[in-house]
Amino acid sequence: MEPIPNSLELVCTQELLQDKAQQLAERLNLTLCHQVKDETQLSLLLDDSGLSLLRPGDKTLGALKVDFNDGALTWRRNHGGGTGQAVAKAVGLKQKKQLTILDATAGTATDAFVLAALGCHMTLVERHPIVAALLEDALLRAQAEPDVYEVTQRMNLHQGSSLTFMQDCIENSFDVVYLDPMFPHSGKKAQVKKSMQYFRDMVGKDEDANDLLIPALKLAAYRVVVKRPRKSPYLNQQTPSFSQEGKANRFDIYVNKSMK
Repeated sequence: MEPIPNSLELVCTQELLQDKAQQLAERLNLTLCHQVKDETQLSLLLDDSGLSLLRPGDKTLGALKVDFNDGALTWRRNHGGGTGQAVAKAVGLKQKKQLTILDATAGTATDAFVLAALGCHMTLVERHPIVAALLEDALLRAQAEPDVYEVTQRMNLHQGSSLTFMQDCIENSFDVVYLDPMFPHSGKKAQVKKSMQYFRDMVGKDEDANDLLIPALKLAAYRVVVKRPRKSPYLNQQTPSFSQEGKANRFDIYVNKSMK
């Protein structure tokens, strides 16, 4: 299990949620508090809107919550370009529909949700217990949201090591394996996504990202797709079959078999 920062506390101020909060605190091995403390570096907050991560002492950074029904994802689901989107083209949705995809580095599962909305059947693996708890909460809330309920029924979450998960699967278990390891910090001062700011504090970079490629290639019947910063080196120093470049990111595609 990935380590949880010692300073992280679970906060729940609502009486009706105390039993749920206590169970979550015990599962994640966190101290349960009844108020947010400004001096705490990171807090996990449970309230009637769901579970969120926040930096109490940093008023410039809002809380991080995984919400599959938020405005940006709703717009992308309805107007984002369908199978013409970069991630959809990278996994091969132009050639084959209803793909089974293993997202072995789920994170906030934005790309996984987009692919599920396009009909893919997604298996998500997230090794960090706090990130997995945020995802679990989002999937639970989605059951009561008609606009995204059907989509999230195609998303199956597992908490644990991706390496262990892949080792336990038989070869060619999925059409595609999707890898999006934590981007290395470039040192540039450009605005970083909120989720990345939190994850760098809590998770750090994926030191073993290179180890994921070989087992991923054994599991993927058709291809492995690796999302990388545009100018970063290839994962495991292995040249892909081809790459698909955008302004900031690059998809490296490792083909095992043609989809045509």
